[in-house]
Amino acid sequence: MTAGQLAALIAAGFFALLACAGVFVLLRMGRLIGAATELVTGYRARADTLLEQAQAVVDRTNEQLTRTDSITASMDQVTANMAELSGHVSAMTGLARALSAAVGAPVTGISAVAYGVRRAVALRRPEADQPELTQRRPEAVATEAQQPALTAGRAGRSGVRR
Repeated sequence: MTAGQLAALIAAGFFALLACAGVFVLLRMGRLIGAATELVTGYRARADTLLEQAQAVVDRTNEQLTRTDSITASMDQVTANMAELSGHVSAMTGLARALSAAVGAPVTGISAVAYGVRRAVALRRPEADQPELTQRRPEAVATEAQQPALTAGRAGRSGVRR
């Protein structure tokens, strides 16, 4: 064996060793690529699930927005109806005030006249007929200092009527 042949044999050995190392690296790389493919496939399935769920959420949100739009539209209609009703109530308020003033003033006057007549008649009656008046209106009862003067005045008037 010559030196050239020995060098070729050593070179062939290193080439075989290098080829075995390359095959080993390629096998490991194949396993790594397979695992990466499985991982990407799993992520894709999860991403599809997430996208479906997100689409379902978006669809429900759109339904809620549609409902909200219809509620808002009905609220606009209610607001318009309330404004119209408020106008009607304002118009009726003026009419009610006018009726109250037109009816209230004569009724107040009539009640004042009736009270005055009833009071005058009650003061003209003899004392035996007046206990219910003093019981109903305690402020009309005179104090002890005024009582004798009022009694004398009533006795004099009651004597005149008889």
